[in-house]
Formats: sequence, structure tokens, C-alpha cells
Amino acid sequence: MKLIFNLLALLFVCVNSLSFAQQDKLLTHFMYDRMSVNPGETGLDEGICATTIYRNQWDKVNGAPNSAVLNVAGNMNRFFPGGVGISFYHDAIGFSRQNNLLLNYSYPISLGNVGTLGAGIGVGMMSYAMNPNWIPPQTQNDPSLPGANFSAISLDLNFGLFLKGSNYYAGLSSTHLSESEILSTSTFGLDPAGYSTARHYYIMGGYKMPNVGNGALDFNVMMRTEFVKYSVDINSRYFLKKDGKELGYAGLTYRTSDALGIMVGYNAFKNFTAGYSYDLTINKLSSISRGSHEMFVKYCYYLPIPPKTKAAHPRWLGE
Repeated sequence: MKLIFNLLALLFVCVNSLSFAQQDKLLTHFMYDRMSVNPGETGLDEGICATTIYRNQWDKVNGAPNSAVLNVAGNMNRFFPGGVGISFYHDAIGFSRQNNLLLNYSYPISLGNVGTLGAGIGVGMMSYAMNPNWIPPQTQNDPSLPGANFSAISLDLNFGLFLKGSNYYAGLSSTHLSESEILSTSTFGLDPAGYSTARHYYIMGGYKMPNVGNGALDFNVMMRTEFVKYSVDINSRYFLKKDGKELGYAGLTYRTSDALGIMVGYNAFKNFTAGYSYDLTINKLSSISRGSHEMFVKYCYYLPIPPKTKAAHPRWLGE
């Protein structure tokens, strides 16, 4: 418990001193996308869960980021130790397009009453391409500009440690460990320009108070950095309960130097959750942006418990 409180305190102190960065995707509902940035979280929850998230950032701003995410993960301890999952996300910014596909595996290590520590790795690929409507400028010889038919595929590696307790979690991870080089061929006949994918680092944590009034209250924090710029997300949600079951939630979220927002979610039926968030832009784009919209749905399927059978000794089978 002391670990999670120290982690949360550290991140809250950092909020006012860190500047905002965006190279990896930014999601308000990062709590439902932990596996794609920390494979250690893969399969630590029971059952098989599928989550999809869509984000329209800086609405009404031409070329603003649009992101789509699909995560599927399952606890495989019934068959072999660990959890497996697949992460896919699509990011579109301006004329550029990025797709990431990762296969994740996490090995669980029991820490007794402290919780379970998942050590995970994600292996996959990234693809980059330009929108077919992209027409490079013809008046400047800039080798860093991609050509009209630019596309590239590179290796992607993630690693993470994720600690899950009864009502808290903490994680430390890094994405794009391979720092793969992407080669861009210029339309001006110059030598190809190369650059490396930036390695990103994540620290995350959360705590849930199970009995607050007629519901529960949680806090979630995530910091991301590539050691050039930083971004911190903080949110808190109140879950309304009835007969011990959570019906839905409402909450507030803040991203450093970027946005303030509201979050709502509803458990439509058993094992199914849907949510929405609206982020009010507070950076320099506030005068032209109508904010950011984000939606997600999550469904979990829990395998039935195998029936217990009694084995009869052959001596008595005929009796």
C-alpha cells in the first residue's frame, strides 16, 4: 500500500512542473488501455475481455489526431501460466497514418497479500504511411518530407511490470524499445532521410475506495515521457452501486497543459461497460477547438468453472 501512495504522491507533485508532449497516442480512458503500453497487465484479470476505444481529438481542427484502439486479453492460467493478448491501434494525424499491432504475454508472480506482479513483453510491428491525398510541396528541397507514396514497416517491442492488488495497481513500462529506424524517401531525388522511433516510458497507478456513501471512489494517474517532454493524466470517478453491483460512474479528468474533462460510464448489462468523455481544450488551440470526444466499450466473458468429478477405483466400477 505504501508503494502506491508514494507513486501517486510523486506524480501529483510533478503535475505543475511537467510540460505536455504527444508522440504516442493520448487517451482519457487510459485505464482501459493499459495493456498496449504495459504488457505486464495482460491477463491479470479473470476471464477474456475485449475493449475498443475511439478518440476524436481537438474537434473541428483540420488534421487533428484521431485514434482507434482494440485490445483483447485473456487469463490463461487454466491452460498454462500467464495471460495473452492482442493490441491494435490506428492513429491519424494530418496526412500521416500509423498502425500498431502487438502480441502480448505476461507471466504472473504471486506476492502473497501484496498482490500479483505481472512481467510482460509485447512483440509486433508498426506501419507508417501517408494519406493518398498527400502531395509533397514542389518548391522546397527538404529531404525530411516523405514522398507521395511513402510507407514503412518496422519492428516494435514493449516491456512492462504491473502490480495488481485487491484495490490498487501500479505499473512501470517502456514502449518502442527497438527504436526502429524509419526511412523516408524524398520526392526531390535526395538521399533517404532516416529517423528513429522514440522510446517512451510510462508510470501508472490507481487506488479504489470500495465503500464511499452509496458507491465507490477511484483515482487513476499515468505519466508518459520520452525524456524530452512529459504528460500526466489524472482522473477520479464515483461509482454508483445498487445491491452491491456497480451501475455506472461519473468523474473528472485533467491532462497537464492540455485539457480538463468529464467522464461518464454505464454498465448496460452483465459484464458490459460503455463510457464517454469530453475534454475541454485549455492549451493554445482552445480558441479554435471544440474539445475532444472519446468513447469506449468493454465486454468480458468468464469461462465456466469445470465440474468436479469423482474418480472411481476400478475395483468398484462394477458394483
